Amino acid sequence: MQILTKFKKNIINIPGWKTNRKIIVFESDDWGSIRMPNNNAMQQFISLGYNLNKNPYCRYDTLADSADLSSLFEVLRRYKDEKGTHPKFTFNTVMVNPEFDKIKATGFNEYFYEPFTKTIEDYYPKENVFNLWKQAIGDGLMYPQFHGREHVNVPIWLNQLKNSNPALNAAFDLHFWGIPKELYGENRINIQAAFSSADEEHLDFYKNNIMVGTKMFENIFGFKSDTFIANNYTFPKSLYRVLHDSGIRGIQSMRYHKIPNKKGNPTLKPVYTGKKNSLKQTYTVRNCVFEPSQMPINYDNIGNCLNEISNSFFWKKPAILTSHRLNFIGSIEEDNRTHNLKLLEELIQKILKRWPNVEFMSSNELIKLIDDNKNEEKKEHLM
Repeated sequence: MQILTKFKKNIINIPGWKTNRKIIVFESDDWGSIRMPNNNAMQQFISLGYNLNKNPYCRYDTLADSADLSSLFEVLRRYKDEKGTHPKFTFNTVMVNPEFDKIKATGFNEYFYEPFTKTIEDYYPKENVFNLWKQAIGDGLMYPQFHGREHVNVPIWLNQLKNSNPALNAAFDLHFWGIPKELYGENRINIQAAFSSADEEHLDFYKNNIMVGTKMFENIFGFKSDTFIANNYTFPKSLYRVLHDSGIRGIQSMRYHKIPNKKGNPTLKPVYTGKKNSLKQTYTVRNCVFEPSQMPINYDNIGNCLNEISNSFFWKKPAILTSHRLNFIGSIEEDNRTHNLKLLEELIQKILKRWPNVEFMSSNELIKLIDDNKNEEKKEHLM
């Protein structure tokens, strides 16, 4: 098993774009989205007989409050690379959350949503949370990118609610939807994955979702998103075009692009950093993991992540770390945030000590570097 694991860690880094530079990118998904509203909602759901013990997203994850953001940014602000750049988190962000009461009033026949900025204001009315986002962008600590309009598969979710799925309807009444898949009953399509259906009737909804979502992104942040990562890494190939036309030129990914099909389990398409599709959009592949909230208590989060970074640099690849929002959230369980920020700080310290010439980048900066380098290579080839 160890040999197979080592092989997989190497094979992910062999093909594709190479660089002698030691580049670190932190990619963090799920910002802006509701998961578990609060501890009270979680306890009410558990009291109905549903077990959430094995699901860290349900136990820890919710919209970041001012303490969550300030604590994370405080750690990042303490460190710089040789060029004076802080460790920079790419906040992969969804733009909206459902308006539950309006949806229920239609008998689950219509869908309504609100900008995530309004949801944050409703959750934390006295905290000016979004101002911390804007300040962090200006300070070079964080840079948002597009993660979809919402983090729920709207057509499938509404259909399940209309058909009175017990667990999903119970969650809906508590204003959330992100329950463990084993509670879905007969339906096994992941409600969390916004683009996970292969049905033709859903594709037009998905395309409109992206067009509206990317426009909202630009209106909220004042710039276009250069990159995209799908919820749960799953989306139909037919969405490449609308992503391209919306300004997306980079696709963040794991080792495989998961393509929905009508047979059930998605088709897995291998990708690698630097690979381009037919529309010249460039893939970047996550090759390092820092997900302490999802790991067993005895897992060496720092040691394993450092080994993955070392492997990436050995193969002349940027080290792209996946680190979801739930790792840094403390409003449901404060120890989750406190413990993981200590680990993050230790990880950054060891990175800087081991590789003093490391460079911190955001996902969009990495895409620009890859594309610019490839353009330079073409010019040299033509000369």
